[in-house]
Amino acid sequence: TMNTENSRQRSKTLKWVKFGFVALAIYGLVAYIGIPQMERIKVRRHPDLQAGEHLTQTGTGIPGDPLNLALSGSEADVVNALLAVGWKPATALSFASSVRIAVDTVIDKPDPNAPVSSLYLYGRKEDLAFEKPIGNSPKERHHVRLWLSPETKQDRPLWMGSATHDIGVELSRTTGQVTHHIAPDVDAERDLLLAELTSAKEVQCVRWIDGYQTVLQGKNGGGDPWRTDGRLPVISLVQSVP
Repeated sequence: TMNTENSRQRSKTLKWVKFGFVALAIYGLVAYIGIPQMERIKVRRHPDLQAGEHLTQTGTGIPGDPLNLALSGSEADVVNALLAVGWKPATALSFASSVRIAVDTVIDKPDPNAPVSSLYLYGRKEDLAFEKPIGNSPKERHHVRLWLSPETKQDRPLWMGSATHDIGVELSRTTGQVTHHIAPDVDAERDLLLAELTSAKEVQCVRWIDGYQTVLQGKNGGGDPWRTDGRLPVISLVQSVP
């Protein structure tokens, strides 16, 4: 009968829904707990980390994105300067936010505060993270992570930064987690942020350090290749009005 057929169809649909939830739960456990724990046990000192603190690290200790700029100024100076050029604070990444990124990417829904994964420098994750969306989807954006350095410049705090251009959302080639993949030319993103800050009159002066990066190419924790000319701009920001 029609009722019996409908009942069978609902039962079949329910089974597939349950299967989907179980599969998603298993994926979450493996990609966000299982693999990271195995990497922490396996990884000691990756050979690409010979550049020392000039490269960031993932939470499991493998190389992340290279440092490619430095900002000199207080936290208020940094925040005000980035806000002035249209960059917004990014939120921390979790399994739930990863699912949201994936959904937003499929439906092309913009998210000016889309979450970012944490990278580590000086033994801790980034102190600040900002981004600037491109178009209407969270899959492409400008992005910078910043760490407060133990050093200072002319008695002002020094923030070491890694700026990248996120060009797509896929599964990480190393962990299977939802992640953004970056464009290989990290110098272009460095130069873009410097140009924007300069145009907005947020820069007092810039000093370039040649040969800051001795490793000029590599792959980050997501398996994305990157390359650089090795130069680092130390950007002194305009001081915020108290």
